[in-house]
Amino acid sequence: MPLSRLAGVLAILATLALVSADLASARVGSGSSFGSRGSRTFTPPPTTNTAPRTADSLQKSITNPAAPGAPQASRFGGLRGLLLGGLIAAGLASIFGVGVLASILGFLLQMLLIGGLVWLLMAYLRSRRSGEPLLARGAAPAPEIRLPHVGEAAPQRSNGGRGPYAAAVSTSRLDIGHQDLDTFERMLADIQTAYSREDTDRLGRMTTPEMLSYFSQELADNARRGLRNEVSGITLLQGDVSEAWREPGSDYATVAMRYALRDTMIERSTGRVVSGDPDRDDEVTELWTFRRDDRDRSAGWQLSAIQQS
Repeated sequence: MPLSRLAGVLAILATLALVSADLASARVGSGSSFGSRGSRTFTPPPTTNTAPRTADSLQKSITNPAAPGAPQASRFGGLRGLLLGGLIAAGLASIFGVGVLASILGFLLQMLLIGGLVWLLMAYLRSRRSGEPLLARGAAPAPEIRLPHVGEAAPQRSNGGRGPYAAAVSTSRLDIGHQDLDTFERMLADIQTAYSREDTDRLGRMTTPEMLSYFSQELADNARRGLRNEVSGITLLQGDVSEAWREPGSDYATVAMRYALRDTMIERSTGRVVSGDPDRDDEVTELWTFRRDDRDRSAGWQLSAIQQS
């Protein structure tokens, strides 16, 4: 490979690293869809009066889309690695604070970038000596796992169940009462407030470990950029239950919620508003899935997924 092409590759890698590091998040969810919905993770929830449009598919989830018993990927690769990294981030944030965690992550990012550049340079020198093209012996790409698009049905099993686990997981309808609905409305405000205050301890009590890992990474990224997300005035305008079911070990409820809030990004050092309008309410429609684990019923409902609608 000519030296000019090698320099081009290094420049592209550096640019991608900087661009990905500069992404900032606002409010819980940040306009993304992520988390897990048990056996229905890859099945769109039913539409409702509050959310008449089919919800976005989950973009990030630790749930394996393959049927139980299928070969598993590397124990620390892909989304499992993301979850592990997020949980570590949550622990460090609770000990040292989000600002210190951001500095640590920034340092690690620099070390990874430098290590990648050194590896490419050494590979280039080896290829010059051996006459072989750079990266010619890369590993074969892993088979692509195709997830359903918005509005497309998830894979079905012959028993008529829903989702890719239908053959192995039986589900039954779950009744949701007024007390549950009051809990979901309260958690909407409490989770948004804890996120705005960067209170990972409180977030951990109201969310699953998977969701906490995503939120912790978002908060650390904001802090690294010298920003903080300020959310206030959370008001539920309309809500209804999309579906609620029980499967072995857990209860699930997916609730469509249209709510108003004031959502701004603030520069930490000056208090200057970087994005959003502190004097204007935004309206958001999302589907939140809550999970209740049989192993710890005292913990009650916890947020396990957010989907945009």
